[in-house]
Amino acid sequence: MTALRAIDYYASQIGATRAAEKLYTVAMFDIAILVVGAALPSIILVVLFYRADRALPEPVGLIGKSVLYGFLATIPAIAIELVVGIPASVLPGVLGIAWTAFITAALVEEGVKYFFLRRFIEKSHHFDEVMDGIVYAACISLGFAFAENLMYGMSGGWILVFRAFTAVPMHASATGIMGYWIGLAKREADPEKARVARRKGFMAALAIHGLYDFFLFTGSLLALGAVVVLLVSVRILRRFMRKAREIDSASAELRQSMTRL
Repeated sequence: MTALRAIDYYASQIGATRAAEKLYTVAMFDIAILVVGAALPSIILVVLFYRADRALPEPVGLIGKSVLYGFLATIPAIAIELVVGIPASVLPGVLGIAWTAFITAALVEEGVKYFFLRRFIEKSHHFDEVMDGIVYAACISLGFAFAENLMYGMSGGWILVFRAFTAVPMHASATGIMGYWIGLAKREADPEKARVARRKGFMAALAIHGLYDFFLFTGSLLALGAVVVLLVSVRILRRFMRKAREIDSASAELRQSMTRL
């Protein structure tokens, strides 16, 4: 009897070990799917922005750092939002929604992205064109969107599919437009005009992000307004990208003509 009990005990232990290994494998597979699903939309858009600046491509290393800075920017953003979002709980109806959309979400998130862009990227000597502002700003926003996707994706894979076509391109458009104005500001010799350009960029990003979230947070048919905001912002960004390339091309031609003189 003792031998039989020992055999049963070891058999049960082996079975438990195999079960634990199987659960571990399943868990790791789910995590891998979550990470890939969260990262894929950002990766695709980063590649598209990188290719859009093919006239004078940016260093891959600095592109990667921009994405990383955007990912890390979610840490202070979450901490600040926990405090800034408190008034929304006492404000009635639409006021509470507006506070959450424009202050808790848009102001804080675009604010930390603006900080990381100016503090860590704008000073680089590689940031020497208007188009660079769009590319680097968009990459920071896509790192931010990737981190958000990881958090939202834990609630279900369908959310990642929805965000891939909505929130992720919204982040890229809003912050990319801000980057256009920061790119213009960097080439501006007049400090006051540079400040005005940066202010325009930040306010544009705030308006796009805030309006998108406001319509979405209403939880009604007004949520369709978020789609309109997204489409308009994408169109504006594409127009700004064309203008940035024209400005950069004209500047390059001017430098070449000055060199020949």
